[in-house]
Amino acid sequence: MRTLPLRHLAPAAVTAALILALGAPPSHAFCGFYVARGDAKLLNKASQVLLVRDADRTVLTMASDFQGEPTEFAMVVPVPTVLRKEQIHVGDPLVLAHLDAFTAPRLVEYFDPDPCLRAERNAIGFAQDAAPSALKSMAREGKKSGVTIEARYTIGEYDILILSAKESVGLERWLVENGYRVPPMASKVLAIYLKQGMKFFVAKVNVKEHARLGFTSLRPIQMAFESPKFMLPLRLGMANSDGKQEMVVYAITRGGRVETVNYRTVKAASDLDIPLFVRDKFGEFYRDVASHQAESQPGVVFTEYAWNMSWCDPCAADPLSRDELRSLGVFWLGSDVNGGGAQEAFVTRLRVTYDAQNFPEDLALQVTADQSNFQARYVMRHPWKGDTSCPGYRAYQKSLVERQEQQARNLASLTGWKYDRIVARMKANNEWVDPASITTANWWDGLWKN
Repeated sequence: MRTLPLRHLAPAAVTAALILALGAPPSHAFCGFYVARGDAKLLNKASQVLLVRDADRTVLTMASDFQGEPTEFAMVVPVPTVLRKEQIHVGDPLVLAHLDAFTAPRLVEYFDPDPCLRAERNAIGFAQDAAPSALKSMAREGKKSGVTIEARYTIGEYDILILSAKESVGLERWLVENGYRVPPMASKVLAIYLKQGMKFFVAKVNVKEHARLGFTSLRPIQMAFESPKFMLPLRLGMANSDGKQEMVVYAITRGGRVETVNYRTVKAASDLDIPLFVRDKFGEFYRDVASHQAESQPGVVFTEYAWNMSWCDPCAADPLSRDELRSLGVFWLGSDVNGGGAQEAFVTRLRVTYDAQNFPEDLALQVTADQSNFQARYVMRHPWKGDTSCPGYRAYQKSLVERQEQQARNLASLTGWKYDRIVARMKANNEWVDPASITTANWWDGLWKN
């Protein structure tokens, strides 16, 4: 049996360069919004969000792609408190890519045994450093607009501001006065977060520093904070949307599976037999699976993976080491001094395809005690290609006819593809047995054959 991860799908990939490397399709999602400098237009096209949660402590990692060619841009995310510099970190995109590969939906392959042996079948920013005078000017403008710069840091390639504001109009005015175009939908949503007492984390890319560091893409931003609220702000992300948005959310806890409180959380369709030709178009297949399940069940969050990090069956990638997990913010683990596997780290992978109509509220989350294992996987079964001379082979052929028809029905149900087109593709791939080609054997055939 072999297992193939959905590496190249990564519906919300780490960075623009990594998305290209993985062949991931563009999708829309983010838990904040972008504000572009001048007339540049920015659309967030793909993102991943990781939440490490224990009690009231949260480490949030955000990795997002962006589309457009602005010389500088900013990312605005609501946060529950003013963050200190040591609470903010720039993460490693390769570790997040490892987590994506470990939890991704996967394809497994089985090979039928020889039917003649009657064997048992195994079904089984700032663009440049801001001068002190410029910063003072920004502060003065902030006071006029009711905006306070609570904190200011430079971390890696990011210039970071923590803002508070008295009203959304003032915050929007401050951004505009500092040269940024705010999405038209943002103002109304900003007001909602201000009423909740939220601050605003503004991460601006320092293009000069980014070039000096030599990175070809933006690294994920991490922040640690304490809050009794366990949530993800979806509504600001819609400000940069030109359609439905898609987000992959990873959650790592000590306890068990993470689910949404204010929306239904259901397991993605899994463990269904599908035709062999899907192997070469698995990315297209699962994109359509995700899209079809979202369309047929709007307002639902789908679980794609739930498992303890210390083991997996089957494994699409090696489990993350303790040191990798600690770099993602799993603060309760010790260092990987003995090279052992991770412990007390239960990972959940959720997918949400959302719009304003079906997801009018932010995602409210909770950690459950459920530690049952689940993974979205799809099964290919290769027919026997060896000796076909035994009497039992005819019965095996009949079982293949039933199986292939079920595989085609499964694929149509999962993706919305047309059944007739699936059958035609199976025939072109030489994996369709014509029922008329199977002769009916007499019961006594081969009875006295030596």
